[in-house]
Order: sequence, then C-alpha cells, then structure tokens
Amino acid sequence: MDLSTVHHGIVRRKKKKRVGRGVGSGHGKTASRGHKGQYASAGAKMFQWTFEGGQMPLFRRMPKRGFSHATWAKYYLVVNVGDLEKAFNDGDSVDLEALRKVGLANGPSDGVRILGQGELTKRLTILANHFSKTASEKIKAKGGSTELIPPPKKPKRNKMKTRGEKKA
Repeated sequence: MDLSTVHHGIVRRKKKKRVGRGVGSGHGKTASRGHKGQYASAGAKMFQWTFEGGQMPLFRRMPKRGFSHATWAKYYLVVNVGDLEKAFNDGDSVDLEALRKVGLANGPSDGVRILGQGELTKRLTILANHFSKTASEKIKAKGGSTELIPPPKKPKRNKMKTRGEKKA
C-alpha cells in the first residue's frame, strides 16, 4: 500500500442529484417522482414512523381509560415521630440531609412529611415540608421546634394587561 493511493475510490464531495433538468439527464420530466400519485406533487409529507399503511394506528386502536395525576403529582418521603426518637439525640437539628445520613429518607423525592405516629421524648429542631397536626403537637410539647420549608413560588402566568386597563 502506498500513501498516494489511500484515498482512491473514496468520493469526498459527492455531487448532489440534480433533478428536473431535462430528459437527457436521466432525472428529467417527473424528476424521479413517478407519475401522479400522492408524493408526485410538491409539499406532500412523507409517512411518519407511526403510519401503518392506512390500517388504524395502534394508538387509536387501544382503549383509553382512567386518568393519571403522575405528570404533576408530588412524592414526599414520610417519617414518623417515633422513628426520629430512635435515630436522633436530644437537641439535634433534623433536616433532609440528616434524615438521609441516618437512612430514614432514601430515594428521590419532592420533600419530607413528618407524621405523628410513635412517642417523642427528645427536644428536636425539625425542618420539613409538612407536619401533621399530631406530629407538631408532640414536637412542641417536648420543647422542640418545627420549621416549614416554603413551597416554590407559583409562576406569574398573565404578564399582559387586561383590555380594560390603560397604559400609564
């Protein structure tokens, strides 16, 4: 093999097929589109991957029942007051990171909910997204404190002025 022959047979810049340039070109008259038919005219869209040759598409054949909140549902990790009693010492500060270290809040979530099942004898400072009524009562009864993590602000939807308002 010689370096001067490495690129023989390899076309680096392939010429574009020029259609509709007369009968002698081999791609004249119908410009390789055939006679009449759906795709002979300009602007015809080719099939999509869901097209099944005119057969009723699978998506339309399948029954559609029910409703799902999955698109906007929030998933919260649930921790009971009794679990906090076992895992933390008196005077500790409890947040999501501390719960993960102890192993009480594992996996992906949108936050933590503290529920009131079990007994609490320690004074804890707890930071969570939600507290049940009994949980907050039990925590405060032992001198602890509950801090709510504020939810994300809702986006401002309408930035346009209504028709009745005039610009100043």
